[in-house]
Amino acid sequence: MSDYLSRAESWLTGDFDPETKVKIVELRNSDPAAFEDAFYKNLEFGTGGLRGIMGVGTNRMNKYTVGMATQGLANYILAHCKEDKPCFCISYDSRLNSKEFARIAARVMSANGIDVYIFDNIRPTPELSYAIRLKGAIAGAMITASHNPKEYNGYKVFWSDGGQITSPVDKDIVAEVNKITDPSMVRFEAGLRCGEILTMGADVDECYLRDLLSLSLSPDSCARHKDIKFVYTPLHGCGVRLVPEVLKRLGFNKIVHIPEQDVSDGNFPTVASPNPEERSAMKMALEAADREGADIVMATDPDADRLGIAVRDADGKMLQLNGNQTASLLTYYILSRRSELGTLGKGKYIVKTIVTTELLREIAEGFKVPCHDVLTGFKYIAEVVKRNEPDGEFICGGEESYGFNVGQFVRDKDAQVACMMVAECAAWAADRGLTLYGLLQEIYSRFGYRKEDMVYIVRKGISGSQEIADMMTSFRSNPPAEMCGSPVTRVVDYLEPEKTGQPSSNVLQFFDAAGDVVSVRPSGTEPKIKFYFGAKGADADDKIEALKKQFVG
Repeated sequence: MSDYLSRAESWLTGDFDPETKVKIVELRNSDPAAFEDAFYKNLEFGTGGLRGIMGVGTNRMNKYTVGMATQGLANYILAHCKEDKPCFCISYDSRLNSKEFARIAARVMSANGIDVYIFDNIRPTPELSYAIRLKGAIAGAMITASHNPKEYNGYKVFWSDGGQITSPVDKDIVAEVNKITDPSMVRFEAGLRCGEILTMGADVDECYLRDLLSLSLSPDSCARHKDIKFVYTPLHGCGVRLVPEVLKRLGFNKIVHIPEQDVSDGNFPTVASPNPEERSAMKMALEAADREGADIVMATDPDADRLGIAVRDADGKMLQLNGNQTASLLTYYILSRRSELGTLGKGKYIVKTIVTTELLREIAEGFKVPCHDVLTGFKYIAEVVKRNEPDGEFICGGEESYGFNVGQFVRDKDAQVACMMVAECAAWAADRGLTLYGLLQEIYSRFGYRKEDMVYIVRKGISGSQEIADMMTSFRSNPPAEMCGSPVTRVVDYLEPEKTGQPSSNVLQFFDAAGDVVSVRPSGTEPKIKFYFGAKGADADDKIEALKKQFVG
């Protein structure tokens, strides 16, 4: 019998609920290909946790696979925590089954003698990061698939510092989870020494909002320009709970909502994709901006850790900015304002990921502030923050994929504080007679124009994986001698940690004398190879297209 058939049979004959068994039979009869995919392997618990399509089967997100992951995590916590009664924090977003999965995780942790704090309703990922440190928890889990399509859900694990798990903890947790090979090994029901399950809600919200607002740099500017009109959409996610509130507490009184998208709905009925990186996701908000005469559009993803914005260009038309441009605006504003306030100095620093625009580094250098580079993923930014405590101070940091954070209260990207800073930045710019678009042009004038773009190639299956591997081998063996007529001056191979100072990672970067950079990396979660292009100079737009042809064809 094929492995997937034997796995399915074990679910049909095992101690699984009747509803699950009925769905297995229905899937087997109606969609043999999907049936095979649901059971051909176990859903992998990676270094960031679980993420997958929801449904019955060993390769799906469901109450059994969530329970197994939680049991493995609980086993690791109990083996390594020095406290007599460790506690664990849980949050969840508006996705389908998120609340159920969160409650299952809470029950399993409790059944293992671990106290649990669980939010009383949907809350953003960054607030979970904040709550872990507020409650002194050993770890936490966020039930979310971030900006993935509606069929997906996930289980993202955070450690006691509020950051996502990193090496060596991540690999050790994976090893423990992999030992849980069957749902019968999971403690789903409370025993004699169960932990308490406590809810948290408005109390944590207030602490979180208080600390975010303490990061405000321009309250007087906000008061003078309180009538700046914003359109905000949570794209059916949990940003609706706190983003409007933080803008209101800053003093802004003209927040235009999209009522249909304020509804927290895991079906995401008004968008093809709940991802602010997708241009179509902002369609309704952009239409509202033109209808209401708004100046700025802000959109957050379902778990409210990513932010996309649109601003009025020189002709008054709405222009959607990419993650690099938003990060550049916010970094320039924060460093400029802190320079005005005299709060830049020794020990202050910013962080960016290696595929994020080099403009952030140039802005930091302009203010004589160190800029740290890290691998792709905000967990590595959090790792730098942890490593530099208590003497260093993290000012801000960002990544090209629409993530940004300010200050040290949260150890992940945070769309709440990013929205707050966009609003403040707009008010500060208005004091100087500028719009956000005008401020972006000021940055380009001072540091040089830059343009970035990303292209990916999909190659599925075993043959596709080999093709991607062959492409990386070819780039390593035959790196380009020049890019856009400029000689390549530096090649960085992140499989050589002794040279990069970073963890080993299958990433290549090529830098030329003109300031252009190309980064190449296979995706860790999808059958893709990604190319990140960055060009500098007045002809950067043309160079981006030339670089695409050179590397992708």
